[in-house]
Amino acid sequence: MKPETAAKKLGIYLPAAPAEFRDNAVSRSDFKALQENPPVWLEELRRTGPHPRPVVAQKLNISIAGLNRSEITEPLTSAEISDLLQAPPKWLITERTVHAKARAEAKLAKERQAKRRPKS
Repeated sequence: MKPETAAKKLGIYLPAAPAEFRDNAVSRSDFKALQENPPVWLEELRRTGPHPRPVVAQKLNISIAGLNRSEITEPLTSAEISDLLQAPPKWLITERTVHAKARAEAKLAKERQAKRRPKS
């Protein structure tokens, strides 16, 4: 698979990965090995970052759209994310509220749909 795909599945920011990983295709067996026994560089990237947008959004408990609205365009490190969580700016509080409301509405919609579905 392409390095971009492998990085996305591993939850890492591709430009921060070693050149050997970025420049070569990853076989399925190599990918499985990376998942089961991650090398030091992969563990370090996952621990300290920089993190890709989906990981940043998840750690901040907001949506990727919330990152866009907040004009967060660069990847963040774990330290930067911690700083934001310890002293949340107004935009983060707002986006967390929006995200929580959207998740609650999605849950209700799913429950309504389950009630409408005929039991088999």
